Amino acid sequence: MTGPGDGSSTPSGAGDGRAGDDRARELRGRLDAVRERIASAAGAAGRDEPRLIVVTKYFPASDLRILVDLGVTDVGENRDQEASGKAAELEGLLTWHFIGQLQTNKARSVVRYAHSVHSVDRASLVTALGKAVAADRHERAAGGSGTPAELECFLQFDLDRAAVAGGRGGALPADAVALAETLAGTPGLRLAGVMAVAPLGAPPAAAFEQLRRISETVRTVDAAATSISAGMSGDLEEAVAAGTTHLRIGSDVLGPRPGVG
Repeated sequence: MTGPGDGSSTPSGAGDGRAGDDRARELRGRLDAVRERIASAAGAAGRDEPRLIVVTKYFPASDLRILVDLGVTDVGENRDQEASGKAAELEGLLTWHFIGQLQTNKARSVVRYAHSVHSVDRASLVTALGKAVAADRHERAAGGSGTPAELECFLQFDLDRAAVAGGRGGALPADAVALAETLAGTPGLRLAGVMAVAPLGAPPAAAFEQLRRISETVRTVDAAATSISAGMSGDLEEAVAAGTTHLRIGSDVLGPRPGVG
């Protein structure tokens, strides 16, 4: 579980050649526009600005180095194979948030680089993450590298009213207390709060208000679990108004995803 500030390398900045310079200018413009939207939304809501997590799935490490130079500290990934490689290449430069659906057999890999997991949606995953953190701590202690901090965990909920268990990903709101209790009782894990994606075709403001109410329920288990991970490029204003503390923004910062072969 890593964060910025403990690496020895220096980011490469705008990249090499004209293409790198052009990309750096593009990302600066896009990031400035997103930051202005966030500041405006927070001002309108009369609250502090939430934490910006730039979602970097499918984008190269060179883009992430540019983001570091532009002051980005947090990035989100949802595929372990891709994320682990980038985290190794950019060790110490960024705080990594795992935001995708996570298989239990990937837990051991994810805890090696992730500061937080935003997609905890079932008790079996809680168990797997707890075991993975314990194993990671044992390995680090044996290697003399010290004990890492607890892994931050967000409980993901499916806000689609037609959802059934195991459907689209995310726990059912009715299971909030039981899942929160399971996580809160697992050593090495810290219950950070809740996460959700607004359902397609539904007003995002209503979905985020529902998530806020679920957050209140989760806080009856752990009063410190105050974080809310919600809001993407198309609905960040509604998420900020509803009290989100973590925004997950991808395309508005990085542009259309590159082709995946």
